Amino acid sequence: MTQHHSHPFAERTLSTKNIFQGKIISLQVDEVQLPNGETSTREIVRHPGAVAVLALKEDKMIVVEQYRKALEKTQIEIPAGKLEPGEDPLEAAKRELEEETGFVCESLIHISSFYTSPGFADELLHLYAAEQLKEGEKRPDEDEFLECGAITLDEARRYIREGRISDAKTIAAVYAWQIYRLTGSFHP
Repeated sequence: MTQHHSHPFAERTLSTKNIFQGKIISLQVDEVQLPNGETSTREIVRHPGAVAVLALKEDKMIVVEQYRKALEKTQIEIPAGKLEPGEDPLEAAKRELEEETGFVCESLIHISSFYTSPGFADELLHLYAAEQLKEGEKRPDEDEFLECGAITLDEARRYIREGRISDAKTIAAVYAWQIYRLTGSFHP
């Protein structure tokens, strides 16, 4: 499939109105010309990108549980966080792993990079796997309240069924873990 602006389905931007500039995201509204010549509007969230880490120790996945205001409930997730401007995703993944869990690792394996919500946002999330973890120092952000733990694959599957794990990055990590256990590789 073609991925450039000359694609027959491409929408040409006629104007952009910046609506909000926040600490993490910005929101803009674009007026676009559709392939059929008509016009429409697109609400677009701009995000600097993020990283997430499937961290395995003794055949358990390291997770954090934290309250997610947008969902009004707690979630069990893999360690993750946003990229700082110009930050290398691999370095960011190592940083987030240590900040949220206290674990450090020698190396990371890139599993995949994917857009989290391409219908309205440009956030690109880089998913890594880490093994051979060593204890480090947990240093969560000052506005981050979380509890770290470790779960088995069976527990992860159950938490997905129960909705305690319901975010795309953690579900993708659980599936990558299943593939790894079956094949010895994080890639299908």
